[in-house]
Amino acid sequence: MTSEAWDRPVTVETRIDHYSAVHLAATRARSLGTRCGLGGSLPDQAAAVASELASNLDKYAREGSVYLQALPLGEGLEILAVDRGPGMADPRRCLTDGYTTAGSLGTGLGAVQRIATDFRINSTVPDGTVAAARITGGQHRPLPSGAGMVCLPAAGEDVCGDSAAIHENGHIRTALVIDGLGHGEAAAHAAGRGLRVFHDHCDDPLEQIMQRMHHALRHTRGAAVGLVRIAPGTADFCAVGNIRLCVLSPQRPHRQLDGRPGIVGWNLPTVQTRTATVAADETTVLYSDGIEARWARQPSAYFLGLPAEVLPVALGHRHRRLRDDATAVSLAGVA
Repeated sequence: MTSEAWDRPVTVETRIDHYSAVHLAATRARSLGTRCGLGGSLPDQAAAVASELASNLDKYAREGSVYLQALPLGEGLEILAVDRGPGMADPRRCLTDGYTTAGSLGTGLGAVQRIATDFRINSTVPDGTVAAARITGGQHRPLPSGAGMVCLPAAGEDVCGDSAAIHENGHIRTALVIDGLGHGEAAAHAAGRGLRVFHDHCDDPLEQIMQRMHHALRHTRGAAVGLVRIAPGTADFCAVGNIRLCVLSPQRPHRQLDGRPGIVGWNLPTVQTRTATVAADETTVLYSDGIEARWARQPSAYFLGLPAEVLPVALGHRHRRLRDDATAVSLAGVA
């Protein structure tokens, strides 16, 4: 990244509750695109994508928002549009130039698909739509798939006391969710320290990473920390505090694991790593308590049908606690 501000990824939300918010979403996409390292005309193209997605939310959707963030893997900008309905009966048809239900030229989503390095859209009636456009400075080639993230500050806060990261090493992916106690600057300081430890030692055994974080956070207010490592057929989980893991399956019962009681940096319990079986068609979700836990008790068909790339932003949009920082990371199973 081109700015230290992106050492701790934060998701920027623009609620599309009035047409004027369309311009705000475009302006923010242009600015964040530059900060994410997009050069040349790419920041303007990012603004165009955000404008098109926001315009669709304004015209057709209920309770829609545009979310902007750095890519969870690779370098570039991710622009996501999420709503609460009414959904599209035929999303592929909506990508065809000339198709419209509002009397416009009908080129919006088709143009988004041409501009973006990668574009995906998931929609069901009446639940709603999630659209994700990823823009990078490289050639149009497939981006790392099977991973998604959202990291939202508490309402009214300029900084986020949560943080998250995903590291890829061959067929193995390791993810972190860290929740600094409380919110605001002090929580963000704790989360930032833990994030630096993760980046320096992300290939170490999970228990060792946790121990290193405990030492690094001793002079902070402390944090809840969750780590998950996905390898072919398995997920290793190590967590302290209110960080939860949920394994979602379209066919089998879902599974949940909670972190052990304690505070990293203050009172670390005996660190344990637990292993769960994860098939290639299952998705593992690691999330902080800023995401309401009730979504995972009986996951709806809407969430079970979403790919890992967009599942976290859908969770944040529907199950975020506004008074707390909210973070989720999802990883698809590995064959």
